[in-house]
Amino acid sequence: MDLQAELLEHPYSAYEKLRDAAPVCRITGTDGMPAWLVTRYDDVRAALADPRLSLDKAHANEGSYRGLSLPPALDANLLNMDPPDHTRIRKLVSRAFTPRRTEQLRAPIRATADRLLDDLGPAGTADFVAAYAAPLPVIVICDLLGIPEDRRLDFRAWTDTLIAPDPSRPRAAKEAVVSMLSFLTELIGHKRSRPADDLLSDLIAVRDSDGDRLGEDELMSLAFLILFAGYENTVQLIGNAVHALLEHPAQLELLRRDPARLPAAVEEFARYEGPALLAIRRFPTEDVTIAGVTVPAGETVLLSLSAANRDPARFSRPDILDTGRDTSGHLALGHGIHYCLGAPLARAETEIALAALLERFPVLEAAGAPRRRPSLRARGLAELPVRYAAEAALPV
Repeated sequence: MDLQAELLEHPYSAYEKLRDAAPVCRITGTDGMPAWLVTRYDDVRAALADPRLSLDKAHANEGSYRGLSLPPALDANLLNMDPPDHTRIRKLVSRAFTPRRTEQLRAPIRATADRLLDDLGPAGTADFVAAYAAPLPVIVICDLLGIPEDRRLDFRAWTDTLIAPDPSRPRAAKEAVVSMLSFLTELIGHKRSRPADDLLSDLIAVRDSDGDRLGEDELMSLAFLILFAGYENTVQLIGNAVHALLEHPAQLELLRRDPARLPAAVEEFARYEGPALLAIRRFPTEDVTIAGVTVPAGETVLLSLSAANRDPARFSRPDILDTGRDTSGHLALGHGIHYCLGAPLARAETEIALAALLERFPVLEAAGAPRRRPSLRARGLAELPVRYAAEAALPV
């Protein structure tokens, strides 16, 4: 079996084989670097909270997979930090990124969703990703951070390039990072001189009780992380959710009849086909034994969230979409101190996006084959053709 090809093309069947035969398996990533892949639920959950598995690339051996290469001004983010730095930054961010702020965004998110659906018209066909799943998170995260409307298309293009690099354009990802760094430098400078009612202005101003505040690189890196992750994870969660419903019309009808099921359904969509196949890479600070396999210090460990969420030892009939199941304990948004900071916002956006869509279009069906982004790390759609209608009968 060509494991890399299998993981790219059929990840869930590949994970099933690995859970049974090699729950801790040495693989080669798309960049040619080796890593250890962990696939069973109990092992993944324990590893996510294991302080011996560091996110700091300083603990990585030469020749180990380290993930996306970023300039120092963007690298000082929460996905590359351990305590105490991680604890300090997360505490500062939490003062600005509050549940109350997320709750206040629900009405604007719904207004944006309705406006995008208005643009689709009462009936027709469209690429759901391009018309709805992608622009909604872009607008929301850019509104949250206070990014001018005339720069949002640039931001989306840079982010899409980083999510799915084009092998025919080897310099494109580096150019996107440079452009984003330049843009954020300019934006932060503007917010310093003219603060507004937005998250980025709050992050510039936030201090703890001892007067501590974010450093320049920390602020820049954090803005980058919020933009990138806030877009990537949510567009993939919304797109995957709609694709799952199109493949499971009985579940779609259940949600139409009882929209109160949507919050629980969002958790099932995250478990069934979450936006991240893998958690951020980790590096053991000492030799670590996982499922009887010793992983040497400094080598790369990849924890498969998707494999864990499809583990039959944890979830009954895991390959079945069941929006009424108990999804407690799913790992789609992480576990432990690195649990996704933006999880409440991603949940709210997905719930509101689906509610608006199902209310608007009583007819919604596939209009062609979807196209997935090839990635070992993320699970997302590049294209999802749909046919929709605001009336019960489709147009001829």
